[in-house]
Amino acid sequence: MSCNVGTVDRTLRIVLGLAIIAAGVYFQSWWGAVGIIPLFTAVVRWCPLYSIIGLSTCSTEQQRT
Repeated sequence: MSCNVGTVDRTLRIVLGLAIIAAGVYFQSWWGAVGIIPLFTAVVRWCPLYSIIGLSTCSTEQQRT
């Protein structure tokens, strides 16, 4: 599993994930659990959807590590 989520994409996923979770807590909705998905993909730096469509926001240097 190689890196396909770059630094800017990773930051946006973390912010979006936390915002979704916070909204779920605020509105007392289970939809806040959806925020786990962008957080998980940011932490592991791999997105299954990107793999399927052949997209990568990682630089070539980051993909090697």
